[in-house]
Amino acid sequence: MGGKEKKEITPRRRFFTDMAHHIGLGAMGVLLLGGYATKAKSSPLTLRPPAALPEDDFLKTCIKCGLCAQACANRPQNRDVNGKQLPGTIKMAKAGDKATIGTPFFTPRDVPCYMCDDIPCVPACPTEALDITKVTNPKTGELDIRQMKMGVAVVDVHSCIAYWGLQCDACYRACPLLDEAIKLKYDRNSRTGKHAFLKPEVNTDICTGCGLCEKACVTEKPAIYVLPTEVALGKVGEHYVKGWDTKDQQRIKKRNLKDITTHDERSKKKPLDYLNNGLGL
Repeated sequence: MGGKEKKEITPRRRFFTDMAHHIGLGAMGVLLLGGYATKAKSSPLTLRPPAALPEDDFLKTCIKCGLCAQACANRPQNRDVNGKQLPGTIKMAKAGDKATIGTPFFTPRDVPCYMCDDIPCVPACPTEALDITKVTNPKTGELDIRQMKMGVAVVDVHSCIAYWGLQCDACYRACPLLDEAIKLKYDRNSRTGKHAFLKPEVNTDICTGCGLCEKACVTEKPAIYVLPTEVALGKVGEHYVKGWDTKDQQRIKKRNLKDITTHDERSKKKPLDYLNNGLGL
């Protein structure tokens, strides 16, 4: 009594209410998914399969078909002694992974790249997001695992037990390019005076970033791990040239001398000038 009568919900009214509800949920889902995808793209530590184009070009070219991951999982080497199929190296990113959803990537600590001689994942790519020319030996025209550049292994000297003086060569032995990509440096252990350090050092020119060393590392959190090349390595700059390296000199052949900055002021000074300014400069 005295209150408003409750209006009857007609089928027509219920239809439009339900439709608005579903449209709202759908729009919210699109916004959340779009926000997540944008966040996932921002990860600079994503490791791509062999021969991947630079990240921006890769994301524009990859159609998320999963054929590379399928070829990786079905390779003959990916079976145990009983013939059971093992997990493939390449995974297709899903919600929760730190990579753009639907794109291929791998996590060495879980499953590293086993550097198959025929590199099956690359020819399987239909769009050349995995560029086969990047893993082709220019001299022989054949696929070459040495041309694979997925990243670079980095050693944390503070947590690597070999740098503590303990005898460990797990990463060295796991490397498929034995005594090339990783070498052991012998140093005297002044703490004991009797033992030697066997310190793993990575040759960044040879390392392919396969991650077999990271998988083999005995520490709880790997003391050697693979990072994308552009993250792991510095950049010298175009104006520095290795005078003893013919290939490096090719970079500046087409540049005008006036565009190259040199610092030769010191060579013009006399020895007394360095003494008289009080700074040796």
